[in-house]
Amino acid sequence: MQLTAPAHRSTDTTGSTDASRPTRRTGIHDTDGMAVASFVLGLLGLLVLNVFLGPIAIALAGIALWRGTARRGRALLGLGLGVADLLVLVAFMSADNTMSWSL
Repeated sequence: MQLTAPAHRSTDTTGSTDASRPTRRTGIHDTDGMAVASFVLGLLGLLVLNVFLGPIAIALAGIALWRGTARRGRALLGLGLGVADLLVLVAFMSADNTMSWSL
């Protein structure tokens, strides 16, 4: 499995690069990983550290959607869970009248 692009490209006598090789979308695995990470962090943020994990889940989901992830549904779930993290934080903060919350 090749993780990086080759160091050199073969050229013909006209100076053009070898066009017979199929082009790859680099970074697609990164965007899929971001979508899954946003889902997991958003889900985990409902329980602990939602002030940190919620915005991270929102940012990762937004980047994954912007880059065109194949896991669009997972990224949208991560986005929704990240927003839910912040809403849970606001609800508990308003119930306790403090800047933090505890059960």
